[in-house]
Amino acid sequence: MKRKLLILVFSLMASGGLLAQEMLCHIRVQAPRVDGIDKTVFETLQTAAFEFVNNNKWTNYNFQIEERIECTFLITINEAVSSDEFKGTMNVVLQRPIYRTDYRSPVINLIDQDIQFRYVPHQPMEYAENSYSNNLTSLLAYYTYLVLGLDFDTYSLEGGSQFYDKARSVVNAAQSSPMPGWQSFQSQKNRYHLVDNLQNASYKAMRTFLYEYHRKGLDVMSEDESGGRNMISNTLKNFKTVYDKRPGLYILQVFTESKRDEIINIFKNASPAEKNSMLNIMKEVDPANGSRYEVVNK
Repeated sequence: MKRKLLILVFSLMASGGLLAQEMLCHIRVQAPRVDGIDKTVFETLQTAAFEFVNNNKWTNYNFQIEERIECTFLITINEAVSSDEFKGTMNVVLQRPIYRTDYRSPVINLIDQDIQFRYVPHQPMEYAENSYSNNLTSLLAYYTYLVLGLDFDTYSLEGGSQFYDKARSVVNAAQSSPMPGWQSFQSQKNRYHLVDNLQNASYKAMRTFLYEYHRKGLDVMSEDESGGRNMISNTLKNFKTVYDKRPGLYILQVFTESKRDEIINIFKNASPAEKNSMLNIMKEVDPANGSRYEVVNK
């Protein structure tokens, strides 16, 4: 797997091969309920955001075209505060390719409910580390670093640390911003707490889960279905470890929401013992959806 080599080695091929930026981020901006604003504003915003994420250099690595990290940012504008200030949501989706298959596993699928920013068409979108210039570029930079961190974590144990540090820097620089989502006191489920959960040593089992589930579980299943599923069964215990420490932890809720359907599908063909182990864990850590996991016994 080329991505595995990319993570294990700090610097790849200085020459040779066709190199590309790190991100292949599909960005869509929609404003289905907003009237009175020229729709070309949102079209221009979509293009500008796409170019900002995909044309900037976010890491010290050289990626080949097929190694780019593919994700989706869906920005939904629900309100025009003024002609150049908007409120809405942002759906962030990262799917990871699984070794020797055409399958892409959902690593994260979350909706940020506190999106607010100013945007003037054709105004340059610039971002400088450790500084805050505007909320739009900070939002895009934060979620780009988060996606990088999550992706790298799935290929090597705690491999995404440097990118969580970058996301934390975005959060720190935005502490003086009047825009929502950056301060710890505003909510337990916002951008501050998301990266804080990932960096907190008390919850490092979440990052162990990311690595073991994807690299030692799903990547193995194409050649050894039983062995890969057994690893996934074992690593689900990391959910229980974190749940016992803090049941309402934001990142735990994000991962269970993102992984629920996939976990169900994985265990439909499992042994009775593996099914029972999964059910015992998931019904405890995801109680609101406990009955949904029962489908594995049908």
